[in-house]
Amino acid sequence: MKKIPIVILNGFLGSGKTTLFRSLLSQSKKKNISTCAIVNDMSQLDVDGELIATSAIIEEDDKMLESISSHILSSNIGIKLLDQALKKILSNQKPDIIIIETSGSCHPMPLVKYFKNQSNIYLSGVFVLIDSLMIAQDYDFGKNIIHNLQQNMIQGKRGTINLLVEQILFSSHLILTKGDRINDDNLKKISSQIQNINPYATIHSVIFGKLNIESLFEIEEYNYLNVERLFGELKPILELESETDRPYDLVTKLIKDDRPFHPERLWKVFNHHLKVSIYRSKGFFWLASRPSQSLLFNQAAGTINIELLGTWRAAILEEEKNNLQEIEVKFLKEKLSKESGRFGDRCCELTIIGDKTQIDEFSEKVESCFLTNEEIIQWENGFNFKDPWPKNIVKINN
Repeated sequence: MKKIPIVILNGFLGSGKTTLFRSLLSQSKKKNISTCAIVNDMSQLDVDGELIATSAIIEEDDKMLESISSHILSSNIGIKLLDQALKKILSNQKPDIIIIETSGSCHPMPLVKYFKNQSNIYLSGVFVLIDSLMIAQDYDFGKNIIHNLQQNMIQGKRGTINLLVEQILFSSHLILTKGDRINDDNLKKISSQIQNINPYATIHSVIFGKLNIESLFEIEEYNYLNVERLFGELKPILELESETDRPYDLVTKLIKDDRPFHPERLWKVFNHHLKVSIYRSKGFFWLASRPSQSLLFNQAAGTINIELLGTWRAAILEEEKNNLQEIEVKFLKEKLSKESGRFGDRCCELTIIGDKTQIDEFSEKVESCFLTNEEIIQWENGFNFKDPWPKNIVKINN
């Protein structure tokens, strides 16, 4: 029986895994390639899972997607959940390929070890995505990666730099993302520094997830011999880390509220108070200045962007000339009747991921950006709040 190839999309927080994942799924639909997907998010708010689930290919067949949240796949619980997800997928279908997106804090070694002895599936590629912009800003174009790792080793501690280097070491393919924001010479410097860490891996620059899905079928089985020594060296360390879902002093904080953000206060917090140790913020939100827009917030290291998801149902009904038929109005009202918030289906749900010593202070600053009761009254009376966020934002298409 022909084995089914598995491709893992791994890489640190905010490196562009979901963007690539969505691109591959979109291609699979257009090119009639049977693809199943497993997406993992370490937080309770499964942002990546929700985004993948709204892709056109998944909406047509929800049996293609398994989502695992609140646990990282490299933990003992995560491996068990991965095993269950794969068995569920393979119990009723035989896809051409299975693509797995890990959370950014996932160590690849337990996954590589899991796939080594499978009978009906095989690991073909461990694609580790590297945020070129983060490497440029935080590690001087890669020159400080090994130095910072050595400092950790001298101090006898493990942190996110250990995870970053070990993700690179276990990769079969290194994908440099966000290269469009760095000049060619500096991108070559980053590529050279990363390649020195793992000379066995091929290295590519991919912009906006534009990787041809057919290329995944040209990959041979993962070469376990290249990492055999790493297995021995890291086994005692990772056995301890596998007991937790929050390694490397990483903590997640969920912020949830039905109130809109004050646009100017939110802008100031993320542009003046964001520290290096706040690695990732993502989720769904709305601004008092844009009450009709359902927005996606995305912060990775020092990069921040917002995307348009669509229009809130409540906003559609509030529009006098919405051109809806009576049956459509009835449907929307039924949906909104199930919402518990004061503003219909409008809500803010953000996950912040960062170092445990910094996350509470930063989260409190973000929470201070919600409109106060006095400001809500102003907003309801038509007050216009200053909005420094970009006016032209792109709508997500799946």
